[in-house]
Amino acid sequence: MRTILPTVVPEAEKRRLTTMDDRDVLARIDELVAEEHELRDHAVGRGLDDAERERLSALEEQLDRYWDLLRQRRAREEYGQDPDAAEPRPVDEVEDFEQ
Repeated sequence: MRTILPTVVPEAEKRRLTTMDDRDVLARIDELVAEEHELRDHAVGRGLDDAERERLSALEEQLDRYWDLLRQRRAREEYGQDPDAAEPRPVDEVEDFEQ
């Protein structure tokens, strides 16, 4: 099972995420989407058990955060700022953003 980003990002995880370039962030998004689709496909006709529902929720949260990080990076680059200065935001900040 893949690691889940906690609601509060530890400093070491923040450093790792902020050293990812756009390609790395997109690759991680692709991995998370693939896992989400696998889980949803597996659930067809039988539903999800508690652990699967929890994992799906965690995947959705991670995706929200990675998409937000990618948008921040691209915006910073567009306005001549350092994209590596973009920082992951907490789940409760990004989960209600419009996609």
